[in-house]
Amino acid sequence: MDDAAFTVPTRGRGGAALVFDSLREEIISLRLAPGAVLSRSELQERFALSSTPIRDALMRLQEEGLVEVFPQHATRVAPIDLDSARHGQFLRRSVELEMVRGLALAPPPAVLDRLRRLIRQQTAFAELGEYEAFITADHAFHRTLYDASQVGELWDLVRRQGGHIDRLRRLNLPVEGKMRDIVRDHHAIVDAIAAGRPARAQDALRDHLSRSLDFVDSLRKAHPEYFRR
Repeated sequence: MDDAAFTVPTRGRGGAALVFDSLREEIISLRLAPGAVLSRSELQERFALSSTPIRDALMRLQEEGLVEVFPQHATRVAPIDLDSARHGQFLRRSVELEMVRGLALAPPPAVLDRLRRLIRQQTAFAELGEYEAFITADHAFHRTLYDASQVGELWDLVRRQGGHIDRLRRLNLPVEGKMRDIVRDHHAIVDAIAAGRPARAQDALRDHLSRSLDFVDSLRKAHPEYFRR
């Protein structure tokens, strides 16, 4: 592992949760690439924790399909599984289609203002090529839809099921024009909600969330080692 690429989280929450959150973010962002070996002894040293919270964190990552544990051998970051990616995409699209429909039936001005602020942030991050900041703003945009629809707890469920599709999105993000397309899609979703057009909002959302698998062939060709064979 490159020590400069990782930081030890501050304490204040359960050790296993800290390790899980940190490793999950590194896996989703591809800083820990598929196939990377996770040494338990190195993780204990890095996080200054005993073996138990490290084991518990790795078990949670295994439950999400993000790591593969080979007893008495090694723990590795799992390859991207396209079936899991499709399942995650289907779940998120199904939930968010209903949310944007409900919001368009009664457009909330304060929520629309927040969504537009987040779009402006994403535009700025896209111009700077700040991928991680762009993703953070993207998550905030979608999380705002969940909270505004009073189903904020579903965001965690969708995120838990979305690790593989999120890695595909991250892999595709540096492609020329991709961030610009996401910003354009977000504008279309917000404009349709503001106009009180439920069907148009759903069409814009469906189009936005259905593109993540469009570039799988080119991504697999460029990064064959990242995908499950």
